[in-house]
Amino acid sequence: MIAVVFSGSRFSDWRLADKRKIITGFRMMGINPYLHDERFIFQLLNKNNNLINYAEQIKRIYFFGAGSSSPERKEKIATVFKQFFVNAKITVDHDVKASALSTFGDEKGLVGILGSGSNAAYFNGKRTADNNFGLGYILADEGSANWVGRMLLKSFLNETMPDDLREKFLERYPIDRKIILDKVYNQANPTLFLTSFADFVMENNTHRFIRKMIYHGFKLYIETYLLPLTKQYPNMAVNFTGSVAAGYEDWLRDVANQYGITIGTVIKEPIHNLLKYYLNKN
Repeated sequence: MIAVVFSGSRFSDWRLADKRKIITGFRMMGINPYLHDERFIFQLLNKNNNLINYAEQIKRIYFFGAGSSSPERKEKIATVFKQFFVNAKITVDHDVKASALSTFGDEKGLVGILGSGSNAAYFNGKRTADNNFGLGYILADEGSANWVGRMLLKSFLNETMPDDLREKFLERYPIDRKIILDKVYNQANPTLFLTSFADFVMENNTHRFIRKMIYHGFKLYIETYLLPLTKQYPNMAVNFTGSVAAGYEDWLRDVANQYGITIGTVIKEPIHNLLKYYLNKN
């Protein structure tokens, strides 16, 4: 049995398969080695009945996640997984690699992520290269759900949010300045709090204020992530994964076109194509 996992900071998608047939699939809390320690990750695994039931039967795990790019972070995930999945050989890699495999397979190309976080890289068919962008939710993540949450809260706190949108916001979220600052600066996993406002933004995407904010985020993303890559690899379309890229695909294509960049395939969740890729390999 194999397990294929794609994890953002907010959610992780799991697929368990045996003899090229899907046994089960489910979504649970995201696993990010920057945000979670080994004990937390183990306890999270140990709370899921599917994983408890199949842990000893799983012989191969392919885990791809946000924050899993450095050798130290990969080893952190692998160490915990080895304790829980005692019979499994474990591969840990970062989410950009998963996005590339799910949209290119073993072909070369440029890949971007716009989901809970944001990133981009060149994929040479085996590994990602020329990726110096993964600075995390505080220093980067332009255009992502995290960035959108930050901008929305900033406009609320600075009272630049239009009155009609502010009224809807307060109906949905009975929060104030004190609560927001405590969630962001004192509580665990502030990125989960920030990305939680993405649903509100999507529900109100016809509002001029929201549209302007999303367009601005995409421009920042393209200028920060894609322009350096497209200069190095010209005339190459960019494939995307992520909820923000898929949810605002038309807007993303419009902004990219303004910069002379072509968007190729856009998929919301890499897990489906990622599973197909590894079923064909096993």
